[in-house]
Amino acid sequence: MYVAISDLRESLVRWRLWMLLGWLEIRQRYARSRLGPFWLTVSTCVMVTSIGLVYGTLFGQDMHDYLPFLAVSLVFWTMFSSVINEGAQAYINSATYIRQIRTPRLVFVLQVLWRNIIILGHNFIIVLALLAIFGVRDYRALPLIVPGFLLFVLNATWIAMLAALISARFRDLPQIIAALLQVAFYVTPIIYRPTSLNRFAWIVEFNPLAYMIELVRGPLIGVFPSLLTWIVSAGMAVIGWLVALFFTGRYEKRIPYWV
Repeated sequence: MYVAISDLRESLVRWRLWMLLGWLEIRQRYARSRLGPFWLTVSTCVMVTSIGLVYGTLFGQDMHDYLPFLAVSLVFWTMFSSVINEGAQAYINSATYIRQIRTPRLVFVLQVLWRNIIILGHNFIIVLALLAIFGVRDYRALPLIVPGFLLFVLNATWIAMLAALISARFRDLPQIIAALLQVAFYVTPIIYRPTSLNRFAWIVEFNPLAYMIELVRGPLIGVFPSLLTWIVSAGMAVIGWLVALFFTGRYEKRIPYWV
């Protein structure tokens, strides 16, 4: 584990490197595009509007409350799923650098995280617009978004670390992760409210991703996350980071041979 902690420390010290790599990748992806990354904002806006109108009508929801709920859920789920999916490919896509240059391994995971935080910033415009139009139920809950988002990022990062490590060894894992995330989308309260399942409420109660989403969604729509939500999310972060650092430290030297 000491090796992994050392790698993490060195990666954080080199913050300019992974921030620059993440930013350059976005610029290359949207080179010569008029809107650039804002195309993602447009597509997310269309998704929120279409899903909101269809499912809001099917579920008999009040659009005043449902659209902000849906927008926050989709924006943060998009970030989470992208961090995990792209994190699984972090070492594989950076194989050239890993084999030729002595670089801290976690730089490539942090690069993925930073790139998706930038994209989150673009998509967050939709959330701000809807909150400005419909308002927030209780503005006193808004400051909780800071610790909530920090825990959200910490949990997404350790999952991406494990996904990157195991995917470097087993190349079928990225496809499995993508399939599992697709299933997780439907069993996590994103397009429906947690209380909508009635006698199947246990699906939400035993779903750790539901607590992660609620941690960032609640404060933005004016709802105070429950104590259980904070405990589960914090517990996941502590245990997850210990596990991720342990395995990263144990297999860090094998990554160049795997990729």
